[in-house]
Amino acid sequence: MELTALAIAEYLGGTVEGDPKATVSEFAKIEEATPGSLSFLSNPKYEHYLYTTKATVVLVNRDLKLEKPVEPTLVRVDDSYGALAKLLQLANAQQPRKQGIHPLACVEKSATLGQGVYIGPYVYVGEEAVVEDNAQIYPHSFIGDRARVGEGTTIYAGVKIYQDCEVGRNCIVHAGVVIGADGFGFAPQPDGSYNKIPQMGNVIVADNVEIGANTTIDRAAMGATRIAEGVKLDNLIQVAHNVEIGEHTVIAAQCGIAGSTKVGKHCMFGGQVGLVGHIEITDGVQIGAQTGVSNSIRKADEPIMGYPAMPLRLFYRTSAIVRRLPEMAAELERLKKLVEGESKDR
Repeated sequence: MELTALAIAEYLGGTVEGDPKATVSEFAKIEEATPGSLSFLSNPKYEHYLYTTKATVVLVNRDLKLEKPVEPTLVRVDDSYGALAKLLQLANAQQPRKQGIHPLACVEKSATLGQGVYIGPYVYVGEEAVVEDNAQIYPHSFIGDRARVGEGTTIYAGVKIYQDCEVGRNCIVHAGVVIGADGFGFAPQPDGSYNKIPQMGNVIVADNVEIGANTTIDRAAMGATRIAEGVKLDNLIQVAHNVEIGEHTVIAAQCGIAGSTKVGKHCMFGGQVGLVGHIEITDGVQIGAQTGVSNSIRKADEPIMGYPAMPLRLFYRTSAIVRRLPEMAAELERLKKLVEGESKDR
């Protein structure tokens, strides 16, 4: 795909600073760009590359003030990172989509396939399963009995969607994801053993959700584990049975959410956050990396961090004290000896 700086600016609602006919055909990082490539600058830490980059066109924010002249043509926009995302989406939409059912796929007779679907080699589509129009299912994936894959959804290689589970429209499910495995339910017995509690519910993933590689979402004991519209889950996340995650919440890698916890809308979790079960996280909560949350959070739009989880400002104050603990311990020991010495002198 070739685009001129002027065409890019018109598509993004930006302005050109330089040669409007400058043409690009690929994307590149600003420090690695070569002639003919488009790059972007959003993080001030990378601004020095703007003066040395070989990129032909660079997306920058409107308010960027140049320290000296630059070689590339600039396209100034309100949000360069968001503008890059729009261009990448445009380029991706022009990529050819696979279609057809591979002869090595196994599709049960009672399954329903929509128009324009792709079913790759060694895919299994179970009894009464539904794959809607333009969905793509890549090799070695499993779509269980009565499961549903929504219109335009992409299921990458090796995904397992258990029976009765639903994935909505225009979702992206990356390799190795498991949707609908049994929740971790076992009843302790007097003899110390455990009886398995059958998990009779399902998982319902709404539209426009993206699920990262090797993430697992367990089926509910009863009812449904629910992932709402627009949720973005990173790689290696564990979502336990009967969890509910609200609209447009984003969760980074290696997080774990225990059973029956409810997460609100527009929340943001850093990596390795852990939530205990049966709590509620209200809308807009931001949780920093490696935070351990053991109680409900009911104050909206508040940043949280630490273990146990606490408001961010309190975490910073606590961390400052923790760093001084060796000095404080030494001072306490000195004072202790001083007091003991004065006691002996009496």
